[in-house]
Amino acid sequence: MKQMKILAFVLTILLILSACSGGEGVSSGQDETGFLSQLTSSEPSFSQPVSSQASSSQVSSSQASSQTSSSQSSSSQPVSIVPSSIAPVFSEEVFTLQYTTSDVNLRAGPGTTYAVLAMVPSGEAVKAYETQNGWTRVIYKNLNGYMNTTYLAAQPPLSTEDRINAILNGMTLEEKVGQMFFVRCRKNTAVADIKQYHPAGYILFANDVEGETPNSLKAKIERYQTAANVPLLIGVDEEGGTVTRVSRFAAFRSERFASPQDLFAQGGLDNVARDAREKSIFLKNLGFNVNLAPVCDLSTDPGDFIYPRAFGQDAAATSAYVKTVVSAMKGSGMGSTLKHFPGYGNNVDTHTGIAQDQRSYETFVTADFLPFEAGIAAGADSVLVSHNVVASMDPNLPASLSPKVHEILRRELGFHGVVMTDDLVMDAIRQYTGNEQAAVQAAQAGNDLLIATDFNVQIPAVVQAVKEGRIPLDQVEQSVRRVLRWKMRMGLLG
Repeated sequence: MKQMKILAFVLTILLILSACSGGEGVSSGQDETGFLSQLTSSEPSFSQPVSSQASSSQVSSSQASSQTSSSQSSSSQPVSIVPSSIAPVFSEEVFTLQYTTSDVNLRAGPGTTYAVLAMVPSGEAVKAYETQNGWTRVIYKNLNGYMNTTYLAAQPPLSTEDRINAILNGMTLEEKVGQMFFVRCRKNTAVADIKQYHPAGYILFANDVEGETPNSLKAKIERYQTAANVPLLIGVDEEGGTVTRVSRFAAFRSERFASPQDLFAQGGLDNVARDAREKSIFLKNLGFNVNLAPVCDLSTDPGDFIYPRAFGQDAAATSAYVKTVVSAMKGSGMGSTLKHFPGYGNNVDTHTGIAQDQRSYETFVTADFLPFEAGIAAGADSVLVSHNVVASMDPNLPASLSPKVHEILRRELGFHGVVMTDDLVMDAIRQYTGNEQAAVQAAQAGNDLLIATDFNVQIPAVVQAVKEGRIPLDQVEQSVRRVLRWKMRMGLLG
């Protein structure tokens, strides 16, 4: 009888425990998440999992109801709550190692109506099990879930450098040299020029915009992109104030973008940042991806040629301005160009003649370089080199053609991005050397991009110089890699 009572007591305890467990249990080795997530209609879509690690047994029904109501108020789509007690249970059957081809969500169930457990970065390895209806059961870092099969592959995606090398290896010499030219658009032959000369991109000026509407200009730029084997940089000088290639036309904007000096006077650096963001969005909507700005030159004298385009204050204030603009452009996905290295100072207009700069090197180190250093630190994509002859750096060559000046930019300022010339058609270059030789010297000096109007003669001249060994092929390929990295960062290469 005593044994019967003990047995009855044990059975009673087991029944109580079973009732408390809620039926389906979770294996001791399985992650308990109980995450709550807003949903999206398609993958890839990146939601952050709820930070709390409490299991569903620790959340009361009233709390769950409150959370659901809060989430649904911010989204018209339903929200799934996936308790840990019904999270998928995987047996350790044979799996296939696969790799994510994009940043993609790991979900608690096979579909977008399930909570997001984690965002899995591109290139990550996952253990992939069975696939049904476009969803694959996976384990990622001990998380059990489901992933859209579309974003899984048997091989890891190529690294950035691998992709760049693949593009570069598929190019002819003429195509490689073409990628070193950022050229002025010839409207009547623009599409044919892309196919024949393979430029890295087009720079559009006011005459390319005049008479267009936002829709027609966007369509024209799209035609250019369609014609290119490698997507184009589409650049413009939209500095604000006296240099506005697009916003000067009423068809595009009711008034021009303001100059840096006016922006600051009206609202300080906050206003400068707001304007840079607005300008970037404005240009991107039209198809531009590079704004040749900001101007980094120091000038406080209204009599200077560069003063109306400059920030108009000392090195410290101009550095803060440059940092603000580059950061805003970068955050808006717009390519930036610091100009005019090594600093314009009070020199004359190089569009119309040779400019000699007799200032000491110390002046550049303690003042003119500082805005460029601030822009580089902020993540500027490119630096444009002026045609000034700077005696303290190289008394014999314009800066744009001087290996010494480029070495200073690379070594002293530590810039590893794209270096470009000012337009080689300017009189400061024409009075110094011939048209074809200017392009060859610019490449020899270390420029990655040559801004050119007469590219139809200058590209063949550089090709011939490479064939003759006057420009090393390795140097050309290094420049093209920098250009392709820039394009990749902006998403132009996929």
